[in-house]
Amino acid sequence: MRTFTSYLRVLFILTIVFVMAEFFIDSGDVPAFIKYPQVSLFLALFAVLLIGLEVMIGAMNSLTNALSAERAMEQKKENDFAWFKNIMAKLWDTAPMEKEAEIIMDHNYDGIQELDNTLPPWWKYGFYASILFAIIYMVRFEILGADNQIVELEKEVAAATIAIEEYKKTAKDLIDANSVVQLTEVADLEAGENIYNTTCVACHRIDGGGGIGPNLADDHWILGGGIKNIFNTISEGGRSGKGMVAWKQSLKPSEIQQVASYVMSLSGTNPADGKAPEGDIWSDDNTALE
Repeated sequence: MRTFTSYLRVLFILTIVFVMAEFFIDSGDVPAFIKYPQVSLFLALFAVLLIGLEVMIGAMNSLTNALSAERAMEQKKENDFAWFKNIMAKLWDTAPMEKEAEIIMDHNYDGIQELDNTLPPWWKYGFYASILFAIIYMVRFEILGADNQIVELEKEVAAATIAIEEYKKTAKDLIDANSVVQLTEVADLEAGENIYNTTCVACHRIDGGGGIGPNLADDHWILGGGIKNIFNTISEGGRSGKGMVAWKQSLKPSEIQQVASYVMSLSGTNPADGKAPEGDIWSDDNTALE
């Protein structure tokens, strides 16, 4: 008894039985269920019976609904995978078990018999596809002379190398001593001068005439002149134990290029009281790094 309808049904039937008992049983002015206790007992037992029947009907309905839902779920699963089963059946194309007797071969090996099944369609289609691929491959690479994987790799590596070199030309902080060029723009030289005034004047003087370090305004160079050698000296440092420290940890490659270009602009300025020349005269910047 889970619904309001069940309660109404029990109450309605019980009311009908009660009215019929009062109508057919002659009890005078006193109600029958009071005058005759048997009537009250009957009505009580009848009510219990009705309630029991309603409970049984409700349980059967619930069980029926549960079985129907389970059956519907199973049917739905079968429908959901029907397309897959159909595809697999077409791909394998095997004879059903009830027809295996028709394709059993004559030879018998110790009771083991062989079925004369045809090749599965997926195998045949795959074989045909491999033949078609082989023909296309042969025509493309052996007849038309298309690039094979090795040639394609070599071309891609060459293109990537060119792209890297082009990128290095515009990426200021990827330059090194081999790719650096002298800067002549006023903004770059001013930036180099600012770096020089911050990091170099203590050893080379504000005018480049030299102090602890060598004179930067003459044509003599200890580790080689020119933009490439000057860049390398600033980046890697001077002579071991007595030269300048390496600035590559403190300055970016673009900043080293700027200060090296500024140092080159000091050549020939002949500052007063400049330090005596050291090293060799440098005249050609196109030679290799010293």
